[in-house]
Amino acid sequence: MRRTTVTESSPARRVLPAEWEPHRAVWLGWPTKISDWSPKFQAIPWVYGEMVRQLAASEEVRLLVDDERVEARARSVLTRAGMAQELPGVRFVRQPTDRGWTRDFMPFFTVGRAEDGPAISGSGMAVDCGFTGWARYPDHTLDDAVSVGCAAELGWDIRTAEYDGRRLVLEGGGVDTDGAGTVLVTEEWLLDTEVQVRNPGMTRQDYEAAFAKLFGTDNTIWLGRGIAGDDTHGHVDDFCRFVGPGRILLCREPDGGDMNHRPLEENRERLEDARLADGSKPEVVFLPMPQPVWFDGMRLPASYGNFYIGNSVVLVPTFNDPNDRAALGILAECFPDRRVVGIHAVDLALGFGGVHCLTHEQPEALAESDG
Repeated sequence: MRRTTVTESSPARRVLPAEWEPHRAVWLGWPTKISDWSPKFQAIPWVYGEMVRQLAASEEVRLLVDDERVEARARSVLTRAGMAQELPGVRFVRQPTDRGWTRDFMPFFTVGRAEDGPAISGSGMAVDCGFTGWARYPDHTLDDAVSVGCAAELGWDIRTAEYDGRRLVLEGGGVDTDGAGTVLVTEEWLLDTEVQVRNPGMTRQDYEAAFAKLFGTDNTIWLGRGIAGDDTHGHVDDFCRFVGPGRILLCREPDGGDMNHRPLEENRERLEDARLADGSKPEVVFLPMPQPVWFDGMRLPASYGNFYIGNSVVLVPTFNDPNDRAALGILAECFPDRRVVGIHAVDLALGFGGVHCLTHEQPEALAESDG
């Protein structure tokens, strides 16, 4: 492991790649935090089993496990869920975690890119941002150490993300990119000065400068608020995603009485005026929302927008809802070269996250020593 501090981009155009670009692997953290899904925790490992089974055919699934006992339980679930005893395409990495939401505590991965070309082989770098439990939960120190632990085991080139002399706190679910210079973020996540504050004192201009230095982006599209029930306070991956060059998918709620209607309409209005890094206007594709999902009086962050784009499959949360079919169809049109598979997520939503929150892709271009 080589560790330094990232304060600016390489002159060779280092960028944060789009999710649809080739992956070497996808990371998940095997669920052990019973309280995150209580009283439905017993169902959650089986949701993981189906996700892993679908993903392992085209990219290595790397499962973070606390110890050999957790690994043994995971192996049992995966084989009973239909995978071969040898678990082809699955690799276990023993690294203790507080929770399993790898999207937010694993490092951002940047790559070197030739002008208008693919990522340069071996150019990948892990960018380690601070993780503070979404500025909400005190039990986050194990998760915050995962990036360094994995880098030490796999020999990644890892850099600490700093801005203005301090470690920058960012979570992967709050940033979406087209890999061509534009990122999507929300004001609710980064600019609220009272609720779940990640980086006190940082302004809109500070963040845009930090994104340029860390991710090679020169264009930030600021959306407003996220969806109801999201305890991250505004992560963009619940409702607005890039689904191809020049194309943005946005969730929409037509029911004027639903608490998601106004925020999503305001975000639609912002996208109407948005421009990409090359100055062009993005095409916006609309995705429906499921009917509200409630449990024990709590509105849960149920959304089809929390999908994961794998090498050959797109995993989409579904909710036993009439809109499931419409959402799957829209995403199938967006990704004609991939299978689109629904993952039952009614129980998963109780943990205040979804399929995308649980997964974190590692680009093919990241070199490893595997030692």
